[in-house]
Amino acid sequence: MDIIIYGTQYGTAKKYAKELSCRTEIPCASYEEINDINIYSTIVYIGSLYAGGVQGMKKTMANYEVGKDKKLIVVTVGLADPTDNENTDHIKGGVKKQLPVGVYEQATVLHFRGAIDYTKLNFKHKTMMGLLVRKAKNLPEEKKNAEVRAMIETYNQVVDFVDYESLSSIIDELK
Repeated sequence: MDIIIYGTQYGTAKKYAKELSCRTEIPCASYEEINDINIYSTIVYIGSLYAGGVQGMKKTMANYEVGKDKKLIVVTVGLADPTDNENTDHIKGGVKKQLPVGVYEQATVLHFRGAIDYTKLNFKHKTMMGLLVRKAKNLPEEKKNAEVRAMIETYNQVVDFVDYESLSSIIDELK
């Protein structure tokens, strides 16, 4: 049995999961609805990035049992540019910390771009982003990487980098 699981706060990971479900006919569900992760042979976990972690993944994957006939695809969704190796290396480190020992090495990890609408952020996230941007602005220019510059440039705006064509990379992995 196959499943697409999503973890999202504001909906972007869910959008990707729903679209992937339509394209593959694999059912999708929120991580909050999953009771036994081990009944699935193929799991696509699509989760939004928050403070270096993937929404809901640690809880969902806590009891995951690695098996030779199992496939795990982890897809992170965030604002960071997935073509920048510095960004993806940082994200992969966070993913690895959230998965049980030995699971990361058997997983396929992909990175998609997401969206943000500052008007829809809750107070905690608005405050956190404000502090991050303030800290980023105070960095010396030579320490501002592409991700930091993008965060400063897009602060308090509506930004949408969702690209459903990137789902083809998951579909290729499922074959």
